[in-house]
Amino acid sequence: MKRATIIVMDSLGVGELPDAEKYGDRGADTLGHIAEHMPGFKIPNLVKLGLGCLEGVRDKGRIEKTAEPAGAFGRFAEASKGKDTITGHWEIAGLLTEVPFKTFPHFPEDFMKAYEKAVGRGTLGNCAASGTEIIRELGEEHRKTGKLIVYTSADSVFQIAADMDVVPLEELYHCCEVAREMLKGDLQVGRVIARPYVVKDGEYIRTADRRDYAVSPPEKTLLDLVGEAGKTVYTVGKISDIFNGRGVTHSVHTESNMDGVDKTIDALKQSFDGLIFTNLVDFDSKFGHRRDPEGYGRAIEEFDARLPEIRAAMGPEDILILCADHGNDPVHSGWDHTREYIPALLSGENVKAGVDLGTRGSFADIGATVSEYLGAGSTQIGSSFLEMILK
Repeated sequence: MKRATIIVMDSLGVGELPDAEKYGDRGADTLGHIAEHMPGFKIPNLVKLGLGCLEGVRDKGRIEKTAEPAGAFGRFAEASKGKDTITGHWEIAGLLTEVPFKTFPHFPEDFMKAYEKAVGRGTLGNCAASGTEIIRELGEEHRKTGKLIVYTSADSVFQIAADMDVVPLEELYHCCEVAREMLKGDLQVGRVIARPYVVKDGEYIRTADRRDYAVSPPEKTLLDLVGEAGKTVYTVGKISDIFNGRGVTHSVHTESNMDGVDKTIDALKQSFDGLIFTNLVDFDSKFGHRRDPEGYGRAIEEFDARLPEIRAAMGPEDILILCADHGNDPVHSGWDHTREYIPALLSGENVKAGVDLGTRGSFADIGATVSEYLGAGSTQIGSSFLEMILK
């Protein structure tokens, strides 16, 4: 029974890419700056897998370098144009984005009027903003008027926030579905995102009922190939949303990073061939975007402590790949993703220890390797490094 498990540590970049300056991200280093802001930062299991041995990481000395890495390790450059969630995940799965998704400082007035008419509610905001800040700023007006809070960011997104006591969850989802249908052609964005929240003791708290409505991949990805090979594609967290359900055979929602770990372990304990694909979104949404390096560091430590449980649930032919999809440096300016290298740490009973993959030219090498291991054919792009890592 061959399986590969990809766990995306959402936004855990490991240093600026050569073209980072073009994206306004010169000097970005998500992992390095977290380590700087976390005295006593302890991630022994990630260190054991070779995180501190990565090219570009080992030279800075912020993460301990082990003399005997337990698996294979490398850092990967993004070949696609962009630094958003869809672009990164699609490239991991073997799809190149040559033209970045469009971004908008705000959406055109004529579109917003048509959208308001279609959903039967007015809107507030329509600007680029931090999600936590804009609901604090406009939450009271939203509660009084029932108007939806609409905002965007440096990513290609149309986000709709609403107090669940004002707009019922299913209505919010419907409003997102309408936006997804309308945002086409010159207005197409990568994702429409539902951002429900509640107000408790004066605090605005976003719930775990977030839902992403993404465009469909234009070509086959790793998920399609694995499914067509007659194997299971089991997604955990927002992965199914990112691929708009394409190629997914089983999907489970998550409420937090630790819930994502629990559900990944549940999947590992089941009997099937194929792919488990997990996204741990809290790193990005709760700490990167909120520019909270200490909170981000504690979340990494919490995940690190769960790695022995994940490894214990793996079968003899399971391969585990820990990676990211972009950066989100919590000490960088602004509130958005950063253009960075990502790590890849591979382990399993049949993975050689101490293999340094160096720096590779595309995230897609991960998907190409997984596809070859599962006998699922070739991805659109990417070069497999399977021969380098198998015992």
